[in-house]
Parts: sequence; C-alpha cells; structure tokens
Amino acid sequence: MRILIIDDDAELCQLMADYLKPMGFQVEMEHEGGRGANLATSEQWAAIILDVMMPGCDGFEVLRRIRAKSKVPVMMLTGRGEEVDRIVGLELGADDYLPKTFSSRELLARLRALLRRTGWIAETAPQAPMQEIIVGPLRINPESHAVILGAEALQVTPAEFGLLLSLAKAHGRVKTREQLIEEVADREWDVFDRAIDMHISSLRKKLGDDPKNPSFIKTVRGYGYQLVIPAR
Repeated sequence: MRILIIDDDAELCQLMADYLKPMGFQVEMEHEGGRGANLATSEQWAAIILDVMMPGCDGFEVLRRIRAKSKVPVMMLTGRGEEVDRIVGLELGADDYLPKTFSSRELLARLRALLRRTGWIAETAPQAPMQEIIVGPLRINPESHAVILGAEALQVTPAEFGLLLSLAKAHGRVKTREQLIEEVADREWDVFDRAIDMHISSLRKKLGDDPKNPSFIKTVRGYGYQLVIPAR
C-alpha cells in the first residue's frame, strides 16, 4: 500500500518511512505543502499523513486542496496538539488526528485502523457469533463478556476482557504488545501502551497466578504475552 507523507520535517519523515516500510508500506515523502497537495491528488494513495504546521502552504490549506479533488484517507499530525487544531482539521475532512508526541507503535496502529475503516485493509467476512472459548479451567464468553474460572465468575474491566479474549483467540500463540494494543485499544494507544503491563498484572491476580511464575499468562520477554493451559 502506498502512503504519502507531507511534512517539512525531513528527519521525522525519514523515521516514519523507515518504520513503516518493513511493515509492508510503500512510503513517499514531500516536504512542501503545495507540491504535496498536487502529488496527493495526482496519484493513488492508500492514505496521506499530513503535518499541520508547515511554512507557506500549511496543512489545513493542503487538506482543503486534497478534499476538493479526493476522498483519500488523511491523518493529520500536529506539534501543538491543541483542540482547536484538531476540530478544524476534522471539520475540513481529516479522518484522524495524531499529536507529534506519538510512538511508532501508535502510528502503525492508528494507520492500520484508518485503513480498515476506509476499506483498504479488508475486514473479516461476517461470521456466526463466537462460541465460548475454553482454556483449561477458564471459560470466556465473547458475547456476554463473562469470564468463568472453575465455578467462579470473575469481575474484569473492559480492557482486561479485551486482552484476555485476544490472548485466548490466539490459541496459545504469543501476541506482541503491538497486536494487543491494536486489537484492544480504541484511540488512546500511547496511554494503553503504558498501562498494558498493569492490566496484565491485574488479570493475573484475578486468575490467581503467581506473578513470579504465572501459570495462565506467560511473558515472552522482549516479544509479548501468551495464554496457556495451566500445568496440573
């Protein structure tokens, strides 16, 4: 998928391109607003990443020119993160908004979510309601959000349930932090990234796991987490 980055910060553009290219994206960059608007509307792109604060033709004007000719998905970047900028950008037709304090993981997750919403990444075909998932003595109901351990119903938060369901659906495979964040978080990716270990720790307590030697949720150091059937 072809992505165009329009930003006068050449170093940041290169950092984003270096991160996105191994993820399967073809990335091109333009550092001047007017030329960026022309390039955005003269070729086909899966998405545009557009900086607000550029000298001369700023991001809002670039967005106006793009929207006059194209419905290509646009994610706007800002160094200020002011609410008024976000509102103006969205009213002009931006599809998402990301402050420049973003992490590379958040950029990827938000970009993939944007592409799913706009149809560039296909959603899975409609399926029948998911059946209860059983992992040893643990039962997880995706429809009712019930979590049963043995005969005891566990009270879990929405974030904890999302993490547990994502791990259970992986059928024992390791899930990376990026995968968990993308599947569970809604918009506050960076906040969720910082809190994911806390959510996992809370889940372990509710599952009765020994934090030093957990039997349900294993940590795969440097990679992610894995839900396993406890050894008897």
